[in-house]
Amino acid sequence: MEDFFGSFNPVTQAFLVTLFTWFMTAVGASLVFTMKTVNQRMLDSMLGFAGGVMIAASYWSLLGPAIDMSEGHIIGEWFPAASGFLLGGIFIWAMDKILPHLHPNAVMADAEGYQSKKMKRSTLLVFALTLHNIPEGLAIGIAFGALANGGTEASLAGALALAIGIGIQNIPEGAAVSLPLRGDGLSRRKSFMYGQFSGMVEPAAAVIGAVAVTVISPLLPYALSFAAGAMIFVVIEEVIPGSQEKGNKDLASMSLMFGFVLMMILDVALG
Repeated sequence: MEDFFGSFNPVTQAFLVTLFTWFMTAVGASLVFTMKTVNQRMLDSMLGFAGGVMIAASYWSLLGPAIDMSEGHIIGEWFPAASGFLLGGIFIWAMDKILPHLHPNAVMADAEGYQSKKMKRSTLLVFALTLHNIPEGLAIGIAFGALANGGTEASLAGALALAIGIGIQNIPEGAAVSLPLRGDGLSRRKSFMYGQFSGMVEPAAAVIGAVAVTVISPLLPYALSFAAGAMIFVVIEEVIPGSQEKGNKDLASMSLMFGFVLMMILDVALG
């Protein structure tokens, strides 16, 4: 299977694996068909787990390789990782200011109102998760694009580990859209469609990231750290606060620890 998958070029590989991560978002969104009400403890636990996966992936799959690739840099091997990391966070911060969006738990807290308000909240919530799936897609694309620059079979395994980890954490992300929207009064079908739609951006972002680092190889360490910075900003600004603001701090924190350890094991064992 690995030999078959390895026969594709890195851009195609990135596209194919992000179809998988999109599917996992749909799996999470499909929980709306089996649950009558929103279980806040479960939602907070899933968000915490997703945060742990993203934090671990940001270092082992992105920042660590970026530092290794920067050995002998004229300023210092720390420079590409540091500058790219900060630019990634600034990018998401700027997008947050430009694009209207709504935090997932804001829907839960504002569940009363007219249908027009509900539809507006639905749209803003999807904007939020779609925006936050961009760095995840970029991270996968950049990791696979690195293979075009002389990556080894182990780096292919590492890129696959990153995709698996992000796919796992997309399950709670899909649920974090569909379940609150169902609690807000939308039908199960509409809630599911909104939830899975938030993952649709990942294949496009992955192709852009893979093409960019394939064409301009010197960008690779900057691009890897840019994706890491973008993901860490999302975790700090959205995922961790969203998982703890309903009072389930211990549960969310332990779930984050488990998510971090799982992603670390995947990356170290496969990469």
